[in-house]
Amino acid sequence: MFIIGLTGNIACGKSTVAQMLAEKGALVIDADQLAREVVRPGQPAWAAIVKWLGEGVLLEDGSLDRQKIASHVFNDKGALQKLNALTHPQVISLFHTRSRECAKGDPGKIIVWDVPLLFEAEMEGMVNCVVVVASREETQISRLRERNGFSREEARQRIRSQLELQKKIQGADFVLDNDSTIEFLQQQVDSLWEKLQEARGSRQ
Repeated sequence: MFIIGLTGNIACGKSTVAQMLAEKGALVIDADQLAREVVRPGQPAWAAIVKWLGEGVLLEDGSLDRQKIASHVFNDKGALQKLNALTHPQVISLFHTRSRECAKGDPGKIIVWDVPLLFEAEMEGMVNCVVVVASREETQISRLRERNGFSREEARQRIRSQLELQKKIQGADFVLDNDSTIEFLQQQVDSLWEKLQEARGSRQ
């Protein structure tokens, strides 16, 4: 089993790279999807969040109102840390479970953990190598304004609320530059895939 930790900050193009790697044959496990699974009604993390924030964060169907929770923790680091403490251990457990399931069927498969908060959740030591997708802040702002309709200041706040990208780059084994064309990004992913195959082969 060879696991890649794929990360990067908002609007850097991480999801695009994940898709490219999937097209190469990697199995991509998405942290956001797992995070939704662990807070489904009746799950332990769901119960813990409702106990903490009250039933006012529930929608009519019993699921969590993600927008309401996001507004509660966005400008409160303490609240965000508590939310992460309730959900991250369960998400990490699911990552390991899904990876083991994949390895049973295909031991040589390259598995990609698509994790925006890889470093924040201290998961970098759980993977065989770390890939960071990077863009300049101006590029991120432009993408967020076009994609999400944010004002320049809103985009900047979202970017600045995350761990500084340069720190993620310093902890990376591979860095993909996504400031240019999609074709240039694909070329980098092609080259990365060759290196990952070599790295995986050296471990077998």
